[in-house]
Amino acid sequence: MPIDFNFMVGGEAGQGVQSVGFLLAKVFARGGYHIFADQDYESRIRGGHNFFRVRVSDHKVNAIAEDVDILIAFNMASIELHQPKMVTQGIIIFDGEKIKGVSGNNGSLVSVPLEKLAEEKAGDKLMLNTVALGAALAAVNYDLDMLNTVLTDHFGKGEVGDKNIAAAKAGYDYVRSEHNGNLRKIKPLSEPKRMLLTGNEAISLGAIAAGCKFMAAYPMTPASSIMEYMAAKSKEFDLVMVHAEDEIAAINMAIGAAYAGVRAMTATSGSGLCLMVEGIGLAGITETPIVIIDGQRPGPAVGLPTRTEQGDLQFVLHAHHGDFPRAILAPATIEDAFWATVKAFNWADRYQLPVIVLTDQHLASSHATVDPIDLSKVTIDRGMLFSEKEDDPSEYMRHRVTKSGISPRAFPGLGQALVVTDCDEHDEEGHLTEDAGERTAQVQKRLRKILPLKKEIGKPHKYGSRGAETTLIGWGSTYGAIHEAVDMLRREDVRINMLHLSELWPFPAKAVADAVSKTPNTYAIENNATGQLARLIKAETGYDVSHRILKYDGRPFTPAYIAQAVKKEGC
Repeated sequence: MPIDFNFMVGGEAGQGVQSVGFLLAKVFARGGYHIFADQDYESRIRGGHNFFRVRVSDHKVNAIAEDVDILIAFNMASIELHQPKMVTQGIIIFDGEKIKGVSGNNGSLVSVPLEKLAEEKAGDKLMLNTVALGAALAAVNYDLDMLNTVLTDHFGKGEVGDKNIAAAKAGYDYVRSEHNGNLRKIKPLSEPKRMLLTGNEAISLGAIAAGCKFMAAYPMTPASSIMEYMAAKSKEFDLVMVHAEDEIAAINMAIGAAYAGVRAMTATSGSGLCLMVEGIGLAGITETPIVIIDGQRPGPAVGLPTRTEQGDLQFVLHAHHGDFPRAILAPATIEDAFWATVKAFNWADRYQLPVIVLTDQHLASSHATVDPIDLSKVTIDRGMLFSEKEDDPSEYMRHRVTKSGISPRAFPGLGQALVVTDCDEHDEEGHLTEDAGERTAQVQKRLRKILPLKKEIGKPHKYGSRGAETTLIGWGSTYGAIHEAVDMLRREDVRINMLHLSELWPFPAKAVADAVSKTPNTYAIENNATGQLARLIKAETGYDVSHRILKYDGRPFTPAYIAQAVKKEGC
């Protein structure tokens, strides 16, 4: 029988919700299962309500599910909020000595004295969350030895690791002895090992594989963990990560590093990107390659700092005044985030322009199992570099007008060529000019670069029924939820397919128009309030998407949400 099982851990910030959720994901990933896990947390250090969902499956999954099979509840609020989503045979694990008055028809109630067992067996009542972890694995008859290995890896060998192993065993043994009638079975699989990564970890690994040697950024959810990862790996991979004083400094530091010849990046979110807009223009006019990661979250202003949204598409299309080329990527999955980042660095160098990678809180912070990455497929293209062996350095011009719009690039101080550029309009040598002819030539030169870049833009991903009467259209992190919604509806004999974009600019207008022009019903599935992709499709193709399913409450789509919305609209 196929396995598709959903755990949820709920409680206040500070109760170890994230730790338990991550360890659950890791222990099932270690057992050969495919994992997709996400976290929902408030912008506060303690209190509030947080939860962590872990989907365990024997087939690849890229989305969360709404139903809950096992709920670990550290407070009453978690039970009240999530009990309605429990499946018929679901199990709610809670501390009945601390949480009183629990009732309800959804899910079997399994009371475990979490705090008491933690104090008795591990000597520390704060380890009650590890007791709960052991209890949850007992509820599905999972291998305790595998959990012990994961705990040792996580906490290390020694007193802390030993205490956590003891706490987990206490919860495991208690459920096995007291609630054996409620148990289900999930056994480890003999599957190949996979990595368990977040979107931000995949981006960081992609940057390192692409040869990024400099990053400057200012902390801003959900991009901060990219900074943390790059800083942690800086010595190992001989790179520099600078915690700048603000986003303005961050992008200008990255531009300076790129001008000097190293691959450079920055990462931020909405209002941080607003501060970087002047720097984007600087990179545009100086033709300096730079990669910018925008982890989208709800706005405007501070908005919902720990939630998700796809509200920046129209912004990044037009960020900064004036006309100059840029590229915009929006990875669909966590694995895709790795390859999109590699591509971003290659495009930035090849076309000497800013490349923006649009991710969001959902993709950035979620965990998924990823097959080992074949690094032999990573290619590094530094673009058109100036060669002193082939050309006279005394005649070098940084902004030489060429047929392709791309000028040979030399690095200052690394040869005899004099490298000059300016944030004012400049001539071919890079010196400031207000000559009308020079201005026109430089604008046209820069814009010509978009033509070869258009040829590299990947076609949208298609999936589903041929000759479908309904097409679901999405971009970025909605991929997994839309893909699964299509499968749900096809099982109900709906003739439906999907069109998904992960390379957004230059816009693949012809491919999109060809895919949707003959479909009677089209739905734009977007995590924003105005249908920003639908508006872009209209502007670039003239095609008006007939329906919109928009979500802007700060929460991601689920497959069931999309399927129900399509049926309600009448597919």
